[in-house]
Amino acid sequence: MEKQPIAITGMGIVSAIGLDVQENEHSLLNGKHGIRLYTQKDKLIHKEVLVGEINKSNQELYEELNLNPDEAFTRSTLLGLIAAKESINSAGINLNDGFRTGFISATTVGGMDATEKFYFNFLESDENLKFIPTQNCGIHAEQIAEILGIKDYITTISTACSSAANAIMLGARMIKAGLLDRVIAGGTDSLSAFTINGFSSLMIYSDEHCTPFDENRKGLNLGEAAAYIVLESEELAKNKKTIGFLSGYGNANDAFHQTASSEDGEGAYLAIQKALKISGLNPSEIDYINAHGTATPNNDLSEGKSLQRIFGELPDFSSTKAFTGHTLAAAGAVEAVFSLFALKNQTVFPNLNFQNKIEDLGIIPQTETKHKEIKNVLSNSLGFGGNCSSLIFSKY
Repeated sequence: MEKQPIAITGMGIVSAIGLDVQENEHSLLNGKHGIRLYTQKDKLIHKEVLVGEINKSNQELYEELNLNPDEAFTRSTLLGLIAAKESINSAGINLNDGFRTGFISATTVGGMDATEKFYFNFLESDENLKFIPTQNCGIHAEQIAEILGIKDYITTISTACSSAANAIMLGARMIKAGLLDRVIAGGTDSLSAFTINGFSSLMIYSDEHCTPFDENRKGLNLGEAAAYIVLESEELAKNKKTIGFLSGYGNANDAFHQTASSEDGEGAYLAIQKALKISGLNPSEIDYINAHGTATPNNDLSEGKSLQRIFGELPDFSSTKAFTGHTLAAAGAVEAVFSLFALKNQTVFPNLNFQNKIEDLGIIPQTETKHKEIKNVLSNSLGFGGNCSSLIFSKY
């Protein structure tokens, strides 16, 4: 396939380590994580749970966005709107300029945070009935697009933890196909008792700070976040300042298990291969890998094996999930922004909390902030159901 990178002209993010791009970048560069005890404990099986929680209430988000408090917006939608607006402002685009604009957003939680809060009084009171339609995952994208004024193309991607990476990938493909001129692509997910309890039931939720790629890893910490990047066609972006390029992408499914990755990392291996082929790059040209690295026993071993199959001797790699928690559908977009930070600052971010290498792999992530020349960053997002996606971000 002809090498045809897609320009990235804007980005926006809100996460446990920052309420905007600048704060997130500062936290990463200074090794400041956002993992703490969850404050919303009402419906949790285990009351002491470490999460990456954003330090703003829904009421504060409503006020910041100047939204009518009588309208129903879930936390995922509120966070998504914050990040999407920042990405558009960052890109300096006018959505009324006649160019075809798409909004492709990912979520897995959808409106679950509102549903679990109001479920038991839906039949007793009409006060919160307005939240019933917000349970649908697609509502968040429709609401955000309506507020932003995007009408040309709106869709939601929900493929577990690879969702936002797939949203970005779909956006790039639609631009290349000539169907859209630009796309705001990314994802949003809020914390909810439903997801925390679900991961706890799978026995992959750590009661300590997560330790990606460590021999003694006990599982993940969940987080909440929203992040979007603005993708533009080469023609549209030629006279604009770009912050990077999406040079490659790939998706594959290892069809192995409902929640576990295959033992040899076949899905991730195939996704990385596809991304490299589209980018026209050799494995030796990847300078940094932002790994999926959830700190679960299965993922880190499987992903590590896929990386060894591709690279042999690995370039610098790390997982940033010990900073933010695993933000599920938003993770691919959060780490797309982090990959762009790596290109901007020529910096490999540290894999926090690492102590001992996985004996079956023998690979050691970068554990300290490292400055080096970085031209190409590979970012992996691997989801339940074997849905594996890889993105390559480049600096030209």
